[in-house]
Amino acid sequence: MKKLLEHYLKNLTATFKRGDAREESYYKHLDGLIKQYAEIQRVKNIDVTILPKKTEAGNPDFRIWDGKNHITGYIEAKDPSVTNLDYIEGTEQLERYLSTFPNVILTNFYEFRLYRDGQRIAQVMIGRPIIAQKLQTTPPLENVEKFKELFDLFFSFSLPKVQTARSLAIELAKRTRFLRDEVIAVEMEENGSKGHKQIIGFYEAFKKYLIATLTEKQFADFYAQTITYGLFAARTRADGEFNRKLAFDFIPHTIGILRDVFRFISLEEPPKSLQIIVDDIAEILNVADANKILHEYHRTGKGRDPIIHFYETFLATYDPEIRERRGVYYTPEPVVGYIARSIHSILIPICNQDDFNV
Repeated sequence: MKKLLEHYLKNLTATFKRGDAREESYYKHLDGLIKQYAEIQRVKNIDVTILPKKTEAGNPDFRIWDGKNHITGYIEAKDPSVTNLDYIEGTEQLERYLSTFPNVILTNFYEFRLYRDGQRIAQVMIGRPIIAQKLQTTPPLENVEKFKELFDLFFSFSLPKVQTARSLAIELAKRTRFLRDEVIAVEMEENGSKGHKQIIGFYEAFKKYLIATLTEKQFADFYAQTITYGLFAARTRADGEFNRKLAFDFIPHTIGILRDVFRFISLEEPPKSLQIIVDDIAEILNVADANKILHEYHRTGKGRDPIIHFYETFLATYDPEIRERRGVYYTPEPVVGYIARSIHSILIPICNQDDFNV
């Protein structure tokens, strides 16, 4: 471990001495450190995804996962010139990450701070960046054992199984808000990208066939909720393993709009920032006790379609103002049935129109 960290610090110093290094110039060193650490500690199935840096919004810079279902956590990296991470802790950007993701590391490549459910639980400095910057020499290695303890904690994280409708709604709501504000809204502003064009295509289709007065802000909200609720509905139909790529298989064939959305989400190449947060939502649903949650609605007498009634629980957490404005409260089953049948009969001819596909 000592040799690994010493080599890492030497690489950081060499990159700094080039004179033209940006934050992204150091990513490869952290990527290599994480993978080699995992190999030494025999942490299996580790995949590191580095996100392209478009804006200050969006997802953290690194996602650590197994490449399939389990997400270990996220790392937000700042340029080594940021020697005081206390300032970063108080920024809106980091607060968004800590309120959305339960296992996050903040680093300037020399200091590492680990947060669990929004609270800092460990920190360690393995070398002084000021030495590299002022003296242009590799700083002495420090705190090897504390570094190991911090990363052991990071890699030991796994999501607890969600067993109630309320707790599931809380986890889905905070991720859906992030999807709406930090991903979809940002992607719609990214002119020229393939993902941008696809999402704008959905926006135009939703305006043409569903809500003619739909604004971009309203669409970001509508689209984020559609993705999350579509994942939830798909999860209730899945038996066993569930993830973003499998979700399309469990979307009913009768709901063409939703299948178009998930054809893009599951089978095509949505923007990386969108893949990341949707994977995160899918993992929450993968570990949720879906049968127990659905049974909870049956037990409390809320009818034969708990998927509809969960929306009330979800919206109460996601955006209480929308819930009240739209009147999303428990409605007697005969009324719900009539509304559902009416909407279904309206949507079928729309969904079957060939030119809806985007």
